Amino acid sequence: MSRKIAVIGLGYVGLPLAVEFAKHQKVIGFDIVPSRVQELKDGIDSTQEVSSDELALVSRNIRFATRLEEIVDADVYIITVPTPITQSKQPDLSPLLTASESVAQVLSSGDIVIYESTVYPGTTEEQCVPVLEKISGLNFNKDFFVGYSPERINPGDKERRVSNITKITSGSTAEIADIVDRLYKQVVTTGTHKASSIKVAEAAKVIENTQRDVNIALMNELAIIFNRLDIDTEAVLKAAGTKWNFLPFRPGLVGGHCIGVDPYYLTYKAKSMGYRPEIISAGRRVNSGMGSYVVGRSIKVMVQRNLIGDNCRVLVLGFTFKENCPDVRNTRVIDIVEGFAEYNVAVDVYDPWADSKECIDEYGIELIKQPKQASYDLIILAVAHEQFKQLGAEKIHALGKSEHIVYDLKYLLEPGQSDLRL
Repeated sequence: MSRKIAVIGLGYVGLPLAVEFAKHQKVIGFDIVPSRVQELKDGIDSTQEVSSDELALVSRNIRFATRLEEIVDADVYIITVPTPITQSKQPDLSPLLTASESVAQVLSSGDIVIYESTVYPGTTEEQCVPVLEKISGLNFNKDFFVGYSPERINPGDKERRVSNITKITSGSTAEIADIVDRLYKQVVTTGTHKASSIKVAEAAKVIENTQRDVNIALMNELAIIFNRLDIDTEAVLKAAGTKWNFLPFRPGLVGGHCIGVDPYYLTYKAKSMGYRPEIISAGRRVNSGMGSYVVGRSIKVMVQRNLIGDNCRVLVLGFTFKENCPDVRNTRVIDIVEGFAEYNVAVDVYDPWADSKECIDEYGIELIKQPKQASYDLIILAVAHEQFKQLGAEKIHALGKSEHIVYDLKYLLEPGQSDLRL
């Protein structure tokens, strides 16, 4: 039996998923932002996850909508909205619950609601299902059913796509778990892993990025230690990496919509159950402090070299949370910019990938159109965009004043071509 699919939320996760399903069947893509829907109707994806050619290829099978009445005929609703954190580092389930409220208004007997958003274990059944029941007037696991299949999209990655990343699936009953699994097998060529329960699937997702966060935190702490010992961190990691089971993690700023967010979901749930996670929390503290560490180390060296003054200017190369990607969600480069502001040091931020309007709206940061030659006391390589790699050491140094410092956070330059490295 063919299922009528509606994908709720057309961002970095929802759009690629909708397009992949549209290669096999009719799909409705729903989003509450009219401008987003209009650009997709025009064949443009501002996130650059899907090309105009890909959109054109599936145009006959995909329909974009902003009104609930346009998705009422669907019988499978896949919710792919963001799950951010609040200012106090608590889970913000409001987008997820709002999407659940919307779907509940069009829910019919026999329908399945599948969640892909990253959450703490228990969220789907304890938070979302009651909303679906209350608004729809239907009974869970009798009139409607739910599934959970966590997203594994890697923004900016053109090699690992929806179709070739193994998909975890689950359902609220054994029968529904089978249906959800078969549904995703249509589009995932590398196969699926059917979890034994929704909670297992939720937990599996949230620990994927928690594990990365803790490992990167270790690298960051090692970098701080090695900097004090005047040892090059990259050289140490290359040497250690010759052992077959040494994990190839690198230090750096940890931001984005996943790694810098997901651990807070798990620690929140753990604390609610009376346990305070020590290792996960410590890792978060280390990673959250890296922006301040970079600023503090920069100021110290600038003072030593008499580069702090009324006309002192810093250039930050890169603002997105990762390389070769326009995504600025939860970018920790902002910590560096704001850190220098506390010292009244002027900062120019240049990023050829980031959207200028989004940077202003989200962070109050106005990107410069082009760095000025021979203008900066400090140049920070914050994001490893391909454009910065192509510049090379000579052109990067040419942006500095006669006396300047280059701080390479991403090991873009060879040892000796920068003054400071992470």
